[in-house]
Amino acid sequence: MAIGAMQTLKNQGIRIPEDMSVTGFDDIAYAKYSDPSLTTISQPAEEMGKMAMDMLLKVIEGEPLSQRECVLPTEFIIRKSTGPAPGKK
Repeated sequence: MAIGAMQTLKNQGIRIPEDMSVTGFDDIAYAKYSDPSLTTISQPAEEMGKMAMDMLLKVIEGEPLSQRECVLPTEFIIRKSTGPAPGKK
């Protein structure tokens, strides 16, 4: 979505990141190759899937869940699609 938004903004003559910063989520493989490279949040998708599957199997088997929420680490990856706030150069 963010890469598509950058294309639309660029087509409208809006410069990224000079006029507008854009940040994505999920750190898809293409994010680092987009023009400009996309600032993004990376999350541990494989670990999220494993934890969800483990929880689902417990529910199916009638076992109580030891926890209902899990907080996993994320990473903010700064690339070239974001710039300083106006007046903060």
